[in-house]
Amino acid sequence: MTGSAIQAMGSELGPQVLEQCRALFDVEQQALAERLPVSQADIAYGPEARHRLDLYRPEDQDSATPILVFVHGGGFLKGDKGGADVWPNANVGRMAAQAGFLGVVINYRLAPDHAWPAGAEDVAAVVTWLRAHAADHGGDADRIVLAGTSAGAVHVAGYLDQSGDRDIRAAILLSGLYGYTPLDARDMLYYGEPALYPDRMPKEAVVATSLPLLVACAQFDPPRFQAEFLGLMQDRLARHGTMPRALILPGHNHYSLPMHLGTADRRLADEICAFVRDTTG
Repeated sequence: MTGSAIQAMGSELGPQVLEQCRALFDVEQQALAERLPVSQADIAYGPEARHRLDLYRPEDQDSATPILVFVHGGGFLKGDKGGADVWPNANVGRMAAQAGFLGVVINYRLAPDHAWPAGAEDVAAVVTWLRAHAADHGGDADRIVLAGTSAGAVHVAGYLDQSGDRDIRAAILLSGLYGYTPLDARDMLYYGEPALYPDRMPKEAVVATSLPLLVACAQFDPPRFQAEFLGLMQDRLARHGTMPRALILPGHNHYSLPMHLGTADRRLADEICAFVRDTTG
């Protein structure tokens, strides 16, 4: 039923589709929020107002656990980590805690006030904070996996571009833009003029990295995002002789891909959790 409702929405983006997707998962996600409240909210990882993160700790934790960091989307211009009363994005931290990981969901600086490479710098600041403080919250700072969706995936890829593969074990990229398709006019608010785009996109970093990658897109992602996924698959195959772990998730769109994590639809969640275990074990 959910899949047919998402199919009927098509591949368009916009606030109306976003709200329709949220309504599909609201009952399940509200119940999950009641079972798994935030462990600690609005921890400062840097000096700016948006430098805040929330922690979701697993129940019955008796040893340091892998850390899954989630970076929300929002087209570089908006978005929020959610929390007690707003479940989108927070649901990914709760899914991580369900799986026995320390879930970390972050906010970061937004365009147009903060342009490239602010997002990647903020992801790096989160990693630095976790390296220093994760043990105080039950996390193993030597077992960090970064995950992002849409603009968040771009910032995770940008972290690989700016910081290399030090300090983290793996990266998960959901419906990201890496540099295979032309610049959208709106993206100029983050990247600057089109002439700067080729040098600022993280394409080479995600193609070249030796870090384990899990790359996903949705069946009903807009064509641009699907082309980015396919371009990365082709380049990884040419460079490494094999593709990274990857999937195209049937019955989902750009918004529902992260929104459904933590619900009874376990297909993507199981892939993510298996990937984290495999790369941090």
